Amino acid sequence: MAQATKGTGDKTTGDTAGETALPYRVLARKYRPTDFTTLVGQEAMVRTLRNAIATGRIAHAFMLTGVRGVGKTTTARIIARALNCVGADGKGGPTVDPCGVCDNCRAITEDRHVDVIEMDAASRTGIDDVRELIEGVRYRPVSARYKVYIIDEVHMLSEKAFNALLKTLEEPPPHVKFLFATTEIRKVPVTVLSRCQRFDLKRVPHDVLVEHFSSIATAEKVEISPEALALLARAADGSVRDGLSMLDQAIAHGGGVVDAAQVRDMLGLADRSRVLELFEKTMRGDAAAVVASLGEMHDSGADPVVILQDLLELTHWVTRLKVAPEAAAGSADSERAQGLAMATKLSMASLTRAWTLLMKGLQETLSAPSPLRAAEMALIRLCFLADLPSPSDAIKSLQNGGAPTGAPTGTSTGTSGTASPSPPRGGGGNGGGPAARLATQPVAAVAQPAEALPSPKTFTEVVALFEARREARLVHHLMHHVHEVRCEPGLIEFRPEPQSPPDLAGRLSEALSKWTGRRWIASVSNDAGKPTLVSQKASKADDLRSKAEGNPLVQAIMETFPGAKIDAVRRKGEQTSLVAGLAPPSIDEPPPAEDYPADDDIPESEF
Repeated sequence: MAQATKGTGDKTTGDTAGETALPYRVLARKYRPTDFTTLVGQEAMVRTLRNAIATGRIAHAFMLTGVRGVGKTTTARIIARALNCVGADGKGGPTVDPCGVCDNCRAITEDRHVDVIEMDAASRTGIDDVRELIEGVRYRPVSARYKVYIIDEVHMLSEKAFNALLKTLEEPPPHVKFLFATTEIRKVPVTVLSRCQRFDLKRVPHDVLVEHFSSIATAEKVEISPEALALLARAADGSVRDGLSMLDQAIAHGGGVVDAAQVRDMLGLADRSRVLELFEKTMRGDAAAVVASLGEMHDSGADPVVILQDLLELTHWVTRLKVAPEAAAGSADSERAQGLAMATKLSMASLTRAWTLLMKGLQETLSAPSPLRAAEMALIRLCFLADLPSPSDAIKSLQNGGAPTGAPTGTSTGTSGTASPSPPRGGGGNGGGPAARLATQPVAAVAQPAEALPSPKTFTEVVALFEARREARLVHHLMHHVHEVRCEPGLIEFRPEPQSPPDLAGRLSEALSKWTGRRWIASVSNDAGKPTLVSQKASKADDLRSKAEGNPLVQAIMETFPGAKIDAVRRKGEQTSLVAGLAPPSIDEPPPAEDYPADDDIPESEF
């Protein structure tokens, strides 16, 4: 009994009519590429290898890396054939198009060539295995032009094994070529990578996989719908071998006829239209309908983990449609229309919040004893957050004397409303917190002539001037290691701490005289002086925080949002700087006499 191996896709046949055919070969092996023309989705690498072989610039070692199933080992075998092919007449040299009929090509294809040695580094990781390999390197090939070593999963070699391989890898005999394949390129030592020519095999694009699977289905005389092909290509995630394994299973599942429903049932996928419907109900906040839909999808065979993954993918797709509507190209008409409608109705804040909660829910579902219950809790949580008002809306409601309720009409928190322009928001929140509201208030600027020179009158204003002039080192010493004794226009007396530079007085005098246009004298004193500015700032911050915590509006906010905390407290119009809270917005205008209101007299508008 013999097997035909002339080309890609050849079927197994018996030599005589009465004999039984050879055992079935899976599609991943049956349609494995045997030359560069049949290698799928790696055009850039194929072009480089073709040029290298055609010009004779063949490296002594190749490193092939990429995710599983993209063709690393297959590429290594094709290179081995290309280097050792002698042509149909037995007189040819290295070629980019192996003939497939010479003894070397046939033996390499059938994995029986004595000069092409394949080694699985996952099972042979030790130095003894590499030592055995090195011993064989010095011997010339038996029948081939080159002795080729193909080492799969090379990152699994031990550190000692890598070190033993280095010298041979750097200066191998001219008749030896090394071909390495790995899925974990970062685990390969840099000393090894630097001695190899590296090729990164990319994931095969979705449309290329669909076309490849369609051609194989045609060759196998299998009827398969375009939607089923798209589902298989999406589930393959760029891996040809994974996709062919699933196609093999789908053909067996459908008995020669494959449709989308069978593929979904086989892979535990949910119907795309039902996922869209579930997403819309979730963002609308209809918890009862969400639980019912999730239960129906689970009863029909959908995996809760896969459902959450589909919702994450859908959230990302809708977000892309919101920022780039042209991303809908290539989708079905009904799906594109529904996605664009959701992108219009949902705000960016709602979509990013949904992404965060779904990611957390997916992690919980993967580790939960009951994935269905964990997925239900994740979606219910997202349903109720869909109606949660933003912090700014909650504060406005509290200021108006009411309790915070759902989002008012016009805000984009669900698919039932219409989108409205969002107010400018700072990083890290919705702009509704006390500190954030203060930060968005306009700061009153004092108009002064362009030629006016600064005239600091207090020590705090002096430090603010140094900060404005970007003297970071001096500002640090003035804030942390200097005690003010006396300060007035033209004169500074201070007590420095040991950490301050010895020439601090001279540097202060020179800089202030230059910037203000008048003479300044800075002198060192032995008097105790005032606390450092950092100590003063900390003390005032503690006082202001205590006053804020006692404010009725702040207390109401803290009760409305359990677990919230006051991060920082600033006065209206206060600049964000190192001396904030100590100096007024303008160093030419002294601060008011009353820095802060009395303990029991903090107006609500201050927060």
